[in-house]
Amino acid sequence: MRILAVISGEYGQRHVANVREHAPPAWTIEVWQAPNILPPMIDYPEDYVPDSLPAADLILNFGEHRGIAELIPDVARVTGARAVIAAIDNEAWLPRGLARQLRGWLEEMDVICVTPKPLCSLTETHYGLTRRQKVQYEDPLIAEFARHFGRPELQLTIDPKTRQITAAEIQRDAVCGCARYVAEGLVGLSVEEAEQEAGMLHHHYPCLASMGIDVDYGDTLMHISGNILKDNIAEQVKPFIQYIKPGIQND
Repeated sequence: MRILAVISGEYGQRHVANVREHAPPAWTIEVWQAPNILPPMIDYPEDYVPDSLPAADLILNFGEHRGIAELIPDVARVTGARAVIAAIDNEAWLPRGLARQLRGWLEEMDVICVTPKPLCSLTETHYGLTRRQKVQYEDPLIAEFARHFGRPELQLTIDPKTRQITAAEIQRDAVCGCARYVAEGLVGLSVEEAEQEAGMLHHHYPCLASMGIDVDYGDTLMHISGNILKDNIAEQVKPFIQYIKPGIQND
């Protein structure tokens, strides 16, 4: 799979570095550094896109300026891409209205576009958009990417006698690499510590999602991202945690 990542700063650079390090060998990842300065209103987006870019099957939009999203249809045209993942880890970079427009513009070009909010809500079949809204999609290119990067999935190995985590295998990493970092920090912990420590490790990585309150979630996207990872951990350690009810002797 040929991938072109559109970046404009450190957020995109860190994403690309992690994907390049851990992507399947058959993938090629090229980068286009989008303009750092764009006008408030872009009348002719094509003026800001090079006439020549590496051919791509999938575009990853990691731009840190709302105007960059307006360039993506022309990037798709130049590269021949058939699918786009436009991350929403900060609404200042891709507001919900512009995200809706972007999906519409690309649909008219027969290019599928997903806008996961946050980026680590992406799976092979759906992604998050609001607290209650999950959007289904069907596209083999995006699904192939999401098989490796998206909603974090760790597979924990737990010693039933000591109730300690002896291994944490990455089934699917977050695009930024946070899940891999958390997995390394969980090994050796007790099941009682795991969920809380996962949240702390996620915060210390640090997560790159916004710390401002998002109106669609009523919470910060950083917090939503952390909860996605913690839920994966909590589900696996729950059977090993001993709960003692008052007045009942525990065997």
